[in-house]
Amino acid sequence: MKLVPLLMFVVLAAVTASPSAQAPSANVLAPPKPLEAAKAWDESFRALPQPTNIKNHMQRLSARPHHVGSAYDKNNAEWILAKFKEWGWDAEIERFDVLFPTPKERRLELVEPTKFTAKLEEPTVSVDPTSGQKTEQLPSYNAYSIDGDVTAPLVYVNYGRPEDYDQLDRFGVSVRGAIVIARYGQSWRGIKPKVAGEHGAIGCLIYSDPKDDGYAMGPVFPNGPMRPSDGVQRGSVMDMPVYPGDPLTPGVGATPGAKRLSISEATTLTKIPVLPISYGDAQPLLAALTGLTAPDTWRGALPITYRIGPGPAKVHLKVAFNWDQKPLYDVIARILGSTFPGEWIIRGNHHDAWVNGAADPVSGMSVALEEARALGELRKQGWSPKRTIVYAAWDGEEPALLGSTEWVETHGDDLKQHAVAYINTDGYGRGFLDVSGSHSLERFINGVARDVNDPEANVSVWKRRQAQTIVRGPAEARKDARERADLRIGALGSGSDYSPFLQHAGIASLNISFGNEDEDGIYHSIYDDFYFYTHFLDTDLAYGRALAQTVGTAVIRLADSDVLPFEFTDLSDTVEMYVKELHDLLSHRQDDIRERNRQIQDGVFAAMKDPRAPQAPPKLEAVPPAINFAPLENAATALAESARRYGNALGSARPRLAGNAAALRALNAKLRDGEAQLIDAAGLPNREWYRHLLYAPGFYTGYSVKTVPGVRENIEQSRYADAEREVVRVSRALTRLAALVDLASADLEKLARER
Repeated sequence: MKLVPLLMFVVLAAVTASPSAQAPSANVLAPPKPLEAAKAWDESFRALPQPTNIKNHMQRLSARPHHVGSAYDKNNAEWILAKFKEWGWDAEIERFDVLFPTPKERRLELVEPTKFTAKLEEPTVSVDPTSGQKTEQLPSYNAYSIDGDVTAPLVYVNYGRPEDYDQLDRFGVSVRGAIVIARYGQSWRGIKPKVAGEHGAIGCLIYSDPKDDGYAMGPVFPNGPMRPSDGVQRGSVMDMPVYPGDPLTPGVGATPGAKRLSISEATTLTKIPVLPISYGDAQPLLAALTGLTAPDTWRGALPITYRIGPGPAKVHLKVAFNWDQKPLYDVIARILGSTFPGEWIIRGNHHDAWVNGAADPVSGMSVALEEARALGELRKQGWSPKRTIVYAAWDGEEPALLGSTEWVETHGDDLKQHAVAYINTDGYGRGFLDVSGSHSLERFINGVARDVNDPEANVSVWKRRQAQTIVRGPAEARKDARERADLRIGALGSGSDYSPFLQHAGIASLNISFGNEDEDGIYHSIYDDFYFYTHFLDTDLAYGRALAQTVGTAVIRLADSDVLPFEFTDLSDTVEMYVKELHDLLSHRQDDIRERNRQIQDGVFAAMKDPRAPQAPPKLEAVPPAINFAPLENAATALAESARRYGNALGSARPRLAGNAAALRALNAKLRDGEAQLIDAAGLPNREWYRHLLYAPGFYTGYSVKTVPGVRENIEQSRYADAEREVVRVSRALTRLAALVDLASADLEKLARER
């Protein structure tokens, strides 16, 4: 157990004692208290989860490698199914068949100016019992890379982001016809070959630099938690910002009768071959480069001079894959609701891993199972949820959110009629509560967090997160943490199973975790296993219990609240913040382009070029025009007014709602449909699968979110007329939501007037 830092302790004491920190400001609608019966049940629930059970689940599920299509993946699904049934749930396995390539050949060698052959092997560690399960482990590779056999000069491209290629252009360095080497970090791995291919590269290597993920961060495994020299990060490089799920069945479930694309028609496979490597294998390649010395921000921690190239280093890369269909096993378990059985609260975590996966995903899956056990125990004590609760153990998340996406695409009509909310986890660590999701649930999850105790600090997890933000957050976040009734939650991009629910189906979603107190470097390696987790991460599983308490409390309150706990003032406040960010983005872009043009005219970039490179001068760029944000500003203002009206109307009508089943069903039907108002059936520009107009993964960031993506990304990509059209489309979505909220308010106001 780690000690709470002294400064954090002082802040905790201060915010605990401060009346202004204890209660929302007078002009903010206070969260309604849960009904006494519901409160009693969620209090009873929080006493039930046990760290020992979580540990036992983790040890069992991570005992062997269990990637998609493996024997132990199916074995785990069947074991999970049996546990749900043992605990009194109705449960079944739903199977899908998806494209999942596995490697049959991998080769990487330096052929000039010297010879070197990469090991491409993570060695067994003697103290780690499962690291030696070689015959069951997937070798290190990037799923959904195309086959390729290429030999070419090597070029170092830093993190391989669009802005890194902009800098290469200013240096006069081209990657056309080259193999690039990029370090992991700063963008999702699938973006790196995507951008490289767009710039004419014919191959891509991705390595973990010790500055970001190795000895510069601390002792390496097995002496410490950081990535060792031969450790490799596996992972998918499918173009998931276009669409996730089975590449051959976009938009429909991968069921036996589904129409499938041919592999050549799948647009989400890479355009060039890709291979991940260790920093041990990367060092000889990088050391062989000459050319310009890399700028300071491009330099890692290897004991070499970082140079960009090209030359004289030339490498040979060959990868080939088995392009097979593999079965997925989603485990779906239900407890039928007693009052509103047609309203579903869905909670999920995936069970597949790249190798043993104790941290990712088994830590989260073990917590979900302990929640399910505790909910089963609560039923024995007399509790019956008002709404139907659905627990899902997804398969195939690691390659491409396969199991959740195929399930959502298959059951889209049912979800539209019945789904209330989706709660996701995907592993956790020690430390601070971390929540992202739909901002209509921001107040709700703040209320949950106030009632869960932090196992280290002996205050609520809400209070500890508030203290952390005040101590470590940027200025605006510190101000919000002191003055705002609710702590802000983040927005969701992609990278886990919430994506199809929120961004395709329009179901309000939350992703919940703990972390930021422990560092580790075993992500997607053979060392992510039970030995590592119980030696370096949440060693006593105390935060696993806290996570189970947090998520289970949220599930119970969503299931048992007479009125669904959606609230719109936090959402409208967040939308207004996004509008300001868009203004600032355009203004900063205008300033940056003016400054770059000035530097071009002054010859600054010409002096930075490689003298061997072509000396064509950089081109001046047109300064962005003004954009009419007025429709978006007006819609945000209207939503804020509708949110305030709803809060007042609900407060006045609440006494008359109790026991009025017809009024409750009518109100909840409107509330349940709120998130869907932010969906546009036409989807986002160039990627129609993503339909949410407020949240999406960035087209060139991957996991990281782009808020108001249609507007924001068009500004970033200099498509200003398109950005202005998107302003109108987003404003219409916000207006739809405001109108729906007004309808709910009108019904409540009428109810309050009745005698």
